[in-house]
Amino acid sequence: MIIETFPVGMLQTNCYLVSCQYTKKAIIIDPGINYQSEVQHIQKYIEQAQLKIQSIVNTHGHADHVQGDEVFQEKFSVPILIHKLDAYFLESLRTNKNQSNLLLEDGAQVIFGKENLRVFHTPGHTPGSICLIGETVMFSGDTLFACSIGRTDFAEGSPNDMKLSLEKLKSLPDNLLVYPGHGETTLMEQEKKSNPFLTGRFRF
Repeated sequence: MIIETFPVGMLQTNCYLVSCQYTKKAIIIDPGINYQSEVQHIQKYIEQAQLKIQSIVNTHGHADHVQGDEVFQEKFSVPILIHKLDAYFLESLRTNKNQSNLLLEDGAQVIFGKENLRVFHTPGHTPGSICLIGETVMFSGDTLFACSIGRTDFAEGSPNDMKLSLEKLKSLPDNLLVYPGHGETTLMEQEKKSNPFLTGRFRF
């Protein structure tokens, strides 16, 4: 699995290009672009790496993670994948009406070439927030950051749901390399030891 990170937009959302090194099939995770220059930068990487985009995957529906969906869907004619509880966020996007989008559920598989990521439903930041989990990696969206978590004080957020989701994350293997929606990459083992929301030092 080859992972390339592109911080994009005004909130520096981590957009990930994740590809299978054997087949060149790939997915775009959270293209929260604001500027044409960001589109061009990502497009240049796709062309140089000769990637075959299979889908666009949103870890949740906030604008800073989905506002580039329609640009790349129009370019590659691929579906947008999002959890069914966050699908309503996409209603404002002018996505390709001839291309069916796919609604995800907990346990679903996102497959590209010889690689696959499992959908792990982690509500709290939004009702349909998900993490995408591979053998040694996790794309955590705005559920988990290095030493922090996503906000739960938005209208669609839920501190109680987030607490339950974090308990689920604590059961995951220590060796998972965590690629968050914002900020630096971290290790699950490190988060279990030092993240106050996982250690219990912070009380919801």
